[in-house]
Amino acid sequence: MSEAAVARSAGAGPFSVFERMVAWRYLRSRRKETVISVIASISFLGIMLGVATLIVVMAVMNGFRAELLTRILGVNGHLIVQPIDTPLEDFAAVAGRINGVAGVKYAIPLIDGQVLAQGSVGGGAGSLVRGIRGEDLSKISIVAGNIKQGTIANFDAGEGVAIGSRMAENLGLALGDTITLISPNGDVTPLGTTPRMKGYKVSAIFEVGMSEYDSSIVYMPFPEAQLFFNMDGQAQTIEIYVDNPDDVDALKPKVEEAAQRPVFLTDWRERNQTFFSALQVERNVMFMILTLIVLVAALNIISGLIMLVKDKGHDIAILRTMGASRGAVLRIFLMTGAAIGVVGTIAGVLLGVVICLNIERIREFFSWVSGTVLFNPELYFLSQLPARMDMRETISVVIMALVLSFLATLFPAWRAARLDPVEALRYE
Repeated sequence: MSEAAVARSAGAGPFSVFERMVAWRYLRSRRKETVISVIASISFLGIMLGVATLIVVMAVMNGFRAELLTRILGVNGHLIVQPIDTPLEDFAAVAGRINGVAGVKYAIPLIDGQVLAQGSVGGGAGSLVRGIRGEDLSKISIVAGNIKQGTIANFDAGEGVAIGSRMAENLGLALGDTITLISPNGDVTPLGTTPRMKGYKVSAIFEVGMSEYDSSIVYMPFPEAQLFFNMDGQAQTIEIYVDNPDDVDALKPKVEEAAQRPVFLTDWRERNQTFFSALQVERNVMFMILTLIVLVAALNIISGLIMLVKDKGHDIAILRTMGASRGAVLRIFLMTGAAIGVVGTIAGVLLGVVICLNIERIREFFSWVSGTVLFNPELYFLSQLPARMDMRETISVVIMALVLSFLATLFPAWRAARLDPVEALRYE
């Protein structure tokens, strides 16, 4: 290209074909620029891995929260009604009136009690017995839709109970076996209160996918629970499932009015506030920590471009003497550094999406390679590693990576634009 052509190209406008051509030539590796090429490659890999890691971690954190929320609110009610002054003997009438409130899916009378459960292998485990009517148990889809063995049809007719799959495994129980339940609140005798012990046939085994529930909950027919816990003709609480769990505050006054008796209301946020607050704090901290990976990669762009500017001082001087403006030189090096950030961000997004879509297969592969359980359900509550990408979070990660990449190119590009052609040629 002649000097006149170079001058015309340089003056053709911002980000012209000439500027893009020079920026692309500076990105290509040459023998004498091996160090610069290595730094550029490291910067690219750093941004790619940083963006992918951020996307995967945020998706897993979102998946944890969504799955735990689905299971916790699927098994437990969104609003819990407890009597204040007198026992809840009119539970059927109260539940019927609450069912008529707009926004309420169903209200379920319950009896809860802590027991010691024993199976055929000896030992025992602390368990929560939930006395529930058969028609109400069939409404809890996360349980009724995940019956692995047996059935809950005619649940009220028999004396059988439904237990979780992990409880059955831990206690060595199978369908049709007898589980022994021991309650400390038994019969009152002249010698004091004696524990109550009774055996029940296992009529169903369910698996909701949350180890805490699968290993500790026993569903018992409502009449049997009344007898076992000395609550004849009474219910302990009424759990309310609503259409939108986030609207429980608006429903509380309506539920209190429909109850037509003094009641104490608690919602799912109050009962699980510590748990979900801890998840939110951990999620925010992880985002801040992993952002540092992208920041370190952006700093590598700065060092690589500074070395490139120093190495290309003679070329910059020639461009300036041929008519290239300071702005043209600035844009050339801006495009050189920004290209690393843009391509690295795009590659990171693609890598993150692929990992999120195959997160469970990846977990199983590394578990097989290491011979260990990398995601123990006993520790992490869930039986599978969840990942749920959020479009707004992914876009925010992309914007953050691009902004850091562009900011990293400003100083080296400014130094290149401020380079004095005479001084550069003198020391070349």
